[in-house]
Amino acid sequence: MRSSPQYLIVGAGLTGAVIARTLTDAGKTVLVVDRRSHVGGNVFDHVHESGIRVHTYGPHYFRTHSDDIWRFVNRFAAFYRYEACVVSHVRGAYENWPIAGSYIKRVIGENWSPEFAGKPQNFEQAALSLMPRTVYETFVKEYNEKQWGVPAAELSAELCKRFEVRENDDPRLMPHHTHQGIPIDGYANMMARMMTGIPVWLNCDYLDDRDLIKPTECTIFTGPIDAFFNYSLGRLKYRGQQRTTQYLPDVDRYQPAGQVNEPLHDGGPHIRTLEWKQMMQPSSADAIKGTVITREVPFTPEQAQDYEYPFPDEANKRLYQAYRAQADELGNVLICGRLGEYKYFDMDHDIARALTLSRHLLEADTVREVA
Repeated sequence: MRSSPQYLIVGAGLTGAVIARTLTDAGKTVLVVDRRSHVGGNVFDHVHESGIRVHTYGPHYFRTHSDDIWRFVNRFAAFYRYEACVVSHVRGAYENWPIAGSYIKRVIGENWSPEFAGKPQNFEQAALSLMPRTVYETFVKEYNEKQWGVPAAELSAELCKRFEVRENDDPRLMPHHTHQGIPIDGYANMMARMMTGIPVWLNCDYLDDRDLIKPTECTIFTGPIDAFFNYSLGRLKYRGQQRTTQYLPDVDRYQPAGQVNEPLHDGGPHIRTLEWKQMMQPSSADAIKGTVITREVPFTPEQAQDYEYPFPDEANKRLYQAYRAQADELGNVLICGRLGEYKYFDMDHDIARALTLSRHLLEADTVREVA
């Protein structure tokens, strides 16, 4: 790109790619830079030598209630129907997650009430306000202590917004979402199509040279907000997963579901085991010999490329809000995305947020042109 683009987008993950596509479709000039060697961010996947597609940075189950979001992603990929079913391995047995109503009746009884009443002040109290203590201690407490590396009582109560206790035995993780699936030829190809015709500089770390390219309108930064400000107020905390992948040539099916959680410390340091073959279309998977599994062990990363989950406690929430106050004062920089807004987004929410931000950018551009 010889002349400066109107928009510089830092990060080719889902947020950056959706904004880049939307602005480009509106006739704006865009340049995307990313420190990694591929587009797609943590949505990226690859094909193992066995022919089994592996989600490089953990499983991505696409789901949405929105017809508009579904139409948007179907511009770039055809999806096969996949409704994730997750089980937990506890004390030698496999149980549904979210927990099945029949489990509670079998273990607790017909009549039960939550352990905690009142306004929860932390994650443990919030969880106990939804479920019996036995369920909490078996499926929730140690799982989250593995995931976050601290006692459950130190985590934010807001983390429980993603939990539910069911009265039925529906095994599907998200049964109420209208549209669910995985791209037939993978997320990497979907993201590459989304970026078609858009200039992308890979292996390029914007923070190493912020003056390398100067957009005429706005920089959209989707990296860590604390890194953008050179950690001037301190470092935000993140968690990631260390992944070990193994090919089992003589095993056709390793476990009862594509994702098996290991919520108890006694089960080992890993938080879940993923069997990718079970997430493929059966017509494709049946022709493949062997299976591929990945175990994930949570850790606290030091490098930004390993950041996956913003840390859910009050101290980091306050630190983020202090950085956000600085970001809101920037006139020609928009800091957004999971790392920029220090918030966990499901894929459909990420896309919806990116589309909204794109509209705001275009509206502001129209105002400038009229003025």
